[in-house]
Amino acid sequence: MSDRHDATDPTAGETSGAGAMRAQDAGNVVPEAVAAKAARKRRSLGDIVLIAIPYAWLLLFFLAPFFIVLKISFSEIAVAIPPYIPTFDPAEGLSGLVEMFRGFSFDNYIWLTEDDLYWKSYLSSVSIAAISTLITLAVGYPLAYGMARAPKAWRATLLMLVILPFWTSFLIRVYAWIGILKNEGLLNQLLLWLGVIDTPLTMLNTNIAVYIGIVYSYLPFLVLPLYANLEKLDGALLEAASDLGCPPWRAFWAITVPLSLPGVIAGCFLVFIPAVGEFVIPDLLGGSETLMIGKTLWVEFFTNRDWPVSSAVAVVLLLILVVPIVLFQNQQQKAAEKGL
Repeated sequence: MSDRHDATDPTAGETSGAGAMRAQDAGNVVPEAVAAKAARKRRSLGDIVLIAIPYAWLLLFFLAPFFIVLKISFSEIAVAIPPYIPTFDPAEGLSGLVEMFRGFSFDNYIWLTEDDLYWKSYLSSVSIAAISTLITLAVGYPLAYGMARAPKAWRATLLMLVILPFWTSFLIRVYAWIGILKNEGLLNQLLLWLGVIDTPLTMLNTNIAVYIGIVYSYLPFLVLPLYANLEKLDGALLEAASDLGCPPWRAFWAITVPLSLPGVIAGCFLVFIPAVGEFVIPDLLGGSETLMIGKTLWVEFFTNRDWPVSSAVAVVLLLILVVPIVLFQNQQQKAAEKGL
């Protein structure tokens, strides 16, 4: 009876077949899981390498020099090579390192607060850089907007014309402005020929010349990110505003300007940050009354050979630039998270 029942039961074969399929599936799942785990490991290793490269670059070319300068800023000036003490001799080992740290002091930073030359230099540098950045924005925004609104066939040419000054040495371009701005220069000769002025204007060796030099030199740094932002602007938004009866000027301020703010901020940072520490332009185009921290740093380092004080000046300048940027980025990130 049992044999006849087993032979005639149709579910017996189905049960054994399902068991075989499950066994086969289980056998396939194990290699697939192993392969997926190996792929995740390869991806994680690739991500680590990809992230490690910029951090290694940052450590080698930013943090390491910064810590060297920071170490010198806590030292004291000395008639020696190098011109500061204490120094670290690797042959002395850990005891020499401890002795070096014991010789550190904050006298250089205290000196910066006592001598008004330094804080006046910081304030003047920030003021000149801020005014130059605003002028650059006033000149660069219409230029970038016109490039973005130009026919596509012309955009590459216009972009090349903006980049073209980079093909010439920065120093040569600044020297060229000496020939343009001096009393017998091209600008004064042109104004005299047009009858706009009767006597030559004194422009060289003034803050006006410094503003002109900074705006001219750093204008591409503002135009390029701003153009990249404006070029991606969806024209349908302006068309929709026009269809709703919005005049062009109001659509510009309500749509174009807010959407271009990321490019404006990026461009302003690219102009303001190097302009604060600028040395060549105020040295060649500015006068004796042009006070900027770059010139002060140069004098302390190369003329006075006071490496500790000049290092302290550089560290404070870096903090003035980096701390507000970090705070601004954190605020922007929090605002973006709240928006999400």
